Amino acid sequence: MDSQNMGASCSCIHHKMVPIFIILLGLVFLLNALGLITQQATSIIWPIIIILIGLQKIFGRVCKCDIKKVN
Repeated sequence: MDSQNMGASCSCIHHKMVPIFIILLGLVFLLNALGLITQQATSIIWPIIIILIGLQKIFGRVCKCDIKKVN
């Protein structure tokens, strides 16, 4: 039986990158709200995180679990 059918999560780093970027984005806004970083720093950092998400999607490797689905 395939481990994906049993509800096991994929161990590919590809699936963990978007949640990591979302956490970083939230952390930037939290630090801004707490006054630990300036509004100017926030306005520079959050677009960089969005760009990194896009680059990761474009240049990310083919996921092992996607190959298993095709076969």
